[in-house]
Amino acid sequence: MPGLDLKLIVGLGNPGPEHADTRHNAGFWLVDSLAARWRGSLRAHSRYHGEVGRIDVDGRELWLLKPTTYMNRSGLAIRALMDYVRLQPAQILVAHDELDLPVGAVRLKQGGGAGGHNGLKDSIAHVGDAFWRLRLGIGHPGNRAEVIDYVLRRAPAAEEALIRGAVEAAADAIPRVLADGAEKVMNSLHRREPAPAN
Repeated sequence: MPGLDLKLIVGLGNPGPEHADTRHNAGFWLVDSLAARWRGSLRAHSRYHGEVGRIDVDGRELWLLKPTTYMNRSGLAIRALMDYVRLQPAQILVAHDELDLPVGAVRLKQGGGAGGHNGLKDSIAHVGDAFWRLRLGIGHPGNRAEVIDYVLRRAPAAEEALIRGAVEAAADAIPRVLADGAEKVMNSLHRREPAPAN
């Protein structure tokens, strides 16, 4: 089975130290993990409205992007880098927090709607809906009126450990996505039992 032709991995989040450890920044955590694992460095680029870097994963070059536009304008940054590198939407993976998944779950899918996620909504507006999504489960507060405060707060320690464990499992899966394609990785990730990061 051919590997997935990914060229760009985007993590959604909000810039600034006050947001760094909040649930809404799980996508940023993934990009940071990939940069650390593969000895990449991220630098601010105003042209691309974010922090940008490149890594080499088993001989495959991947661009990394953390938009610094704030969540609601994430698509602006993705589009700018996409146009520069001349990418198709299917070559882009966007990692984001997901309210509709249990804490610590991970799902990989291509296409679909925004599901109420403003970062995805803006990404779809700028790029279309054919990009890949890496959904990092953060759970739901149970009341729609509490969602904004919930995603912008830090999770309790036990929940944060599960989310960070999901991030590391997702980072583990990236080389396999590139080598083996999405289907095998989907099956293993979707069967995974959430466990705290070591």
